[in-house]
Amino acid sequence: MRKKILYISLIVVIAIIAIAVYGYSVLSTGFDIGKTVYVYVDEDKNYNALLDELRDSAKVNSISNFEMLATVLGYKDNMRTGRYAVTPDMTVYDLVRDLRSGHQTPVKLKFNNIRTKADLSKRISDQLMLSDESLYNKLDDINTCESLGFTPEDVVAMFIPNTYDIYWDMDLNDFLQRMKKEYLRFWDEKRTSKAKEMGLSLTEVSTLASIVEEECTFSDEYPIVAGLYLNRLHTGQPLQADPTVKFAVGDFSLRRILNKHLEVNSPYNTYQHTGLPPGPIRIPSIKGIDAVLNYDKNDYLYMCAKEDFSGRHDFAETYGEHQVNAAKYRRALNLRGIK
Repeated sequence: MRKKILYISLIVVIAIIAIAVYGYSVLSTGFDIGKTVYVYVDEDKNYNALLDELRDSAKVNSISNFEMLATVLGYKDNMRTGRYAVTPDMTVYDLVRDLRSGHQTPVKLKFNNIRTKADLSKRISDQLMLSDESLYNKLDDINTCESLGFTPEDVVAMFIPNTYDIYWDMDLNDFLQRMKKEYLRFWDEKRTSKAKEMGLSLTEVSTLASIVEEECTFSDEYPIVAGLYLNRLHTGQPLQADPTVKFAVGDFSLRRILNKHLEVNSPYNTYQHTGLPPGPIRIPSIKGIDAVLNYDKNDYLYMCAKEDFSGRHDFAETYGEHQVNAAKYRRALNLRGIK
């Protein structure tokens, strides 16, 4: 009888050890990766798509072990959207725990060198779960823009090019509120005071900065061109900025502005309308905005691209000086056959 009890006890111990070893092997299953990768769970919460990512991107050592653990911990019925990091030292248990709790890793959202609202929407949707169409529609909606303190024409000024830590699955309205918060943080008392001294609203500063950046190839000319345009604004002269005409025409590739382009009927055509256009013609950089706020106090009223096509400009205080510079540039265009 005693031998029988010992035999049964031995079997139980072996079974417990086997279960423990098996459990440990499941829990300790890792990923065959050399650096951190990310898996995504979108709003459709497609479990099979997640499994594909774990196989293809995260190189999980045993997909069956992941599935077993996900079932035991009830993850499959409690999926949460997000972007989740998988590091080389993680186990499937670590990942299931993060997935189930929604413990995700923020995206380093970046956007710069963007011209249009459509381009902005696409750039952001490429990095977040938001669709470009839904974002664009929000930015084109009068009520949404008014609630944020903008218009559909100037709302792009709310987006200050920088790097932001944002959760991949952030709600659209929450995202817009976050951008508004960052906008207000950027426009601190010092910048706001400078804009007020210039007699410009914050969006007008961004609008002028967008024109300056489109006009200049080299950033060291930003303050000079900003000063020139401010001189024109203060004297009531039209800005006559070629980039605004390109924006109005819808073609930034134009190398030569012709009379037919100057006739386009648009509030962005600064040859036809005095003052600033309704909004930015691109999303200006922080450097561009600060160049306007710290503009060069000069007496220039005219500018013309240099005839050497270096991307730099000749500046002039009088129309006579400008005519000389413009004639040199026209000759260079004609010699190169640029029409």
